[in-house]
Formats: sequence, C-alpha cells, structure tokens
Amino acid sequence: MPLPVLSVAEMRSWENATWATGKTPDEVIAQVGELLAGRLGELVPTGSRLVLLAGQGHNGDDVRACAKHLGQFQVQLIERHDPVSALREWQQVPASPDLVVDGLFGIGLNRPLGGEWIRLIDAINGSPAPIIAVDVPSGLDADTGRAPGTAIRAAMTFTLGAAKRGLLAAGAADFVGRLEVIEEIGLVPLAKAIAAPAGGLQWSAAPDYLSFPPRRPVVSHKGSYGHVGIIAGSPGYHGAAILAARGAQRSGAGLVTVTTPEEVYLPIASQLQSAMVRTWESGAGLPENVTALLVGPGLASPKLPPSLKAAIAESWATAPCPVVADASALDMIGETMVPELRVTTPHPGEAARLLGIATSEVQTNRPGALRRLSARFGGCWVVLKGHQTVVGRDTGPLFVNSSGNPGLAQGGAGDLLAGFLAGLLGQKPLRKDFAKTISYAVWEHGAAADRLTRRQVRWSVEELASELGQWNGKTLPPAGPIC
Repeated sequence: MPLPVLSVAEMRSWENATWATGKTPDEVIAQVGELLAGRLGELVPTGSRLVLLAGQGHNGDDVRACAKHLGQFQVQLIERHDPVSALREWQQVPASPDLVVDGLFGIGLNRPLGGEWIRLIDAINGSPAPIIAVDVPSGLDADTGRAPGTAIRAAMTFTLGAAKRGLLAAGAADFVGRLEVIEEIGLVPLAKAIAAPAGGLQWSAAPDYLSFPPRRPVVSHKGSYGHVGIIAGSPGYHGAAILAARGAQRSGAGLVTVTTPEEVYLPIASQLQSAMVRTWESGAGLPENVTALLVGPGLASPKLPPSLKAAIAESWATAPCPVVADASALDMIGETMVPELRVTTPHPGEAARLLGIATSEVQTNRPGALRRLSARFGGCWVVLKGHQTVVGRDTGPLFVNSSGNPGLAQGGAGDLLAGFLAGLLGQKPLRKDFAKTISYAVWEHGAAADRLTRRQVRWSVEELASELGQWNGKTLPPAGPIC
C-alpha cells in the first residue's frame, strides 16, 4: 500500500513507538547505514570518490554508519564540528568528487541557518559534483519545504521511512531533486504507531504495484481484455491519435478503435496495424462493445465538426463505460457525470484555464487545485500531470507519483499516458480498484521513462511507447542514476 506523507511530529511519533518496543536508535541507524550504502552503490561505479558530510545528530549518524559499508569507494568523511572548520576541510577536498553525501542537518532543523552555515552550504552547492541528501536536504524545513537562508541543492534525496510533507511542498523540488523513499528502515509497522491522516497525501511507488496487473488466465481471448474507443486527431495533430492508440495497445487491451476526422484518416490508418481506424460520421455513435473511451488527444483543430464536440459531451455525460478526457476534450465536457467512471488528465496550464487562475497558483497548491477540479466535474478522478503527478478526487486520499524524469517534457508523452490509462480501465478486472489502476498507469508511464534514461541520455516518445508496460511486476527498479 502507498505510504502516507508525514509531518515531522508524525515521524517522531513513529520513532518513539519503535523505541517503546525496546528497539534502539542505534539498531535502526545501523540498518539505515547499510541501506544507504547499497543505494549509493547503484549510483556510481566502484572506485569512485565520495565525500560524506556528517552532522552531530542522528542524520550524521546515518552517514557515519553508511561509511562503514563503502569499502569499494574512495571515501572522505567530513564530520561537522562547527561551520568554519567544516568549510576549511571542504575547501581542502582535492578536485571534484564523483558524489557528495549530505548528512549535516536532519528533520529536526526548524530555524534559519546562520551566516557561517550559509557560507558552508553555498560552497558545497557550488561544486559540480552531484549531491545526495540523506532524509532531507540540510537547511530545508521538513514540514514547510522552505529554506530560510539557504539549503543543500540535491540531485536526489533519500528520505527515510516515509516522505515528509515539506519535501513535496511548492518550491522544494529545487532543493530535493529526485525524491526516493527508503521504506524498511527497522521501525515498527506504521499503522501500529500512528493513525494515518484521513484523506491525506500518499506516496505511490514501485512496491505498491508488485504483481500488478495480475496474471492473465490461461483461457483468454481478445474479448477478455476490453475494447478501447479513442476519439482523437485532427489536421496538424494526427500524431496524438497514433500515440494514444499505441498507449492503449501497450496496456494489453484486446481491441482498439480510433475514430478521427476524415482529413486525417489516411496518415493515422497508415501508421497503425492492429488498431482499427474509422472516420467520424455525424450520428454514428461509439464503436460497438466499447469498454472504455478516450477523448481529446489531438482534437485541437478549430475546424472540428460540431457534431464531434457534441458527441464527446454526450459520451462524458451518459456513456456506461469509463471515459478519459484529455487535452482539448477538457473544454468540451460538462460538469455532471458518473464520478466513478470519469477521469480528467490536465497538465498545470490546462488546470489553470479550467479553474480561471494562474498556472503559478496551480503549482503552488497542486493538491488543492486537484480537489477543486474534481469538485467542478462532479467528483471525477483527476490526474494532475507534472513533476510528482497527483491522482485523486475531491475527497479521499491523493496519490503522489514517485516515478518519471525531465525526459518526459516532450510533445506526445501525455497522449501516450492517456491511451495507456484508457486501455487499463477498459479491462474490467482492473476496474475493481480505480485508484490503484489509475495511479499504476501514471507510475508505469514514469517508470518507463526512468528505464530509458538509465540506458541513454536522450530518447523519443516513440521509444517510450515501446518501453511502456515492460516492467515485470516483480523486480524493483534500481535507485538511479536517472537525472
């Protein structure tokens, strides 16, 4: 199950519940040190030069424990006694290390750093070496995500036990970098320690999708896995329909039918082999036996037939199957529908337009923007795309996605996701847990991008389409590198 995102006070309660059982902080620190060393070993090759920065608290203890397991590297440990001496030692580090590990301050820091500390952290940030922060970047408030004065600007943050609220706050990403949660650090089960906040943020990661989607029965046929209808494409935007269809195919859908305006029928049909393609005809209705419908990708032409727009609005309001509204269709749907069977997939700019606010306001409070969008459309599911995509509704938990990287910032990635999501929702066994299926679609889309980035620096959406759905549901992906 996804882990709740915790406040510092909740994290402390979890730790105290563990100490009450007789387990000691030293035992947990030893386990954390070993786990950290294993993750670092996935990032850089044997023989690399590592500089470890260890503070006086438990955060520094974690780094010191980690150092004991790094015999395959050239390690320099700088232990914080005071910022002046630490800066002097940092300035004596020969050349640029391959990796810097930050353990100066932990989640207990709740005050602005003084001038000497700021000078030390600014010097560390000035190094070209990538920085890995342990639990929280030093100087960042783990509750608010603010960095009064300054904070370490990490390429990655390995936070311990659970994600902290401040690490997901607006503006924190510049300091946190890519966030990874090291879950099993030796604390008692979280449910036995604290009552998770109802309707709060949940961190969605690979362990939540082990053995998902479930194994298919031996006796199966294409009708067992749904028929996805896609209304997409228009002059100048026909590629969106193709990518959406390929996303649906990568989901394992049994049948895919693309309906598109006549002007773009040929370029779409000529690039799709197993998907069926037909032209839009007024009054034709949906393909027969559709079990999910995707509307919107590539419908950006100002010359769309009014009958097509009306059909999209009607389908959103009355279709008995799941409907995913993406891109231009977000401006065509109405505000009354069957919430459990409806999904919208806006990016921040589209969300801002629908809410009548600035994109910066959406980004400042992404959970709040998602709640408002869902409420506007009658409680539908919302996939608010972007860094750490959020999935949820106007009530209940919100799932924050952990996968993905800047390589997804290219045209067509959203079309591929929309098709993949619709393809999954078209398979009736996967509709038993809407939240899990939607959040899995988002996670696997990002994880496919991560797998590609580990293999090559640059890749195209077409390559992403081939990688999508390749995770075997068993082997957890490595920590990196992906940035």
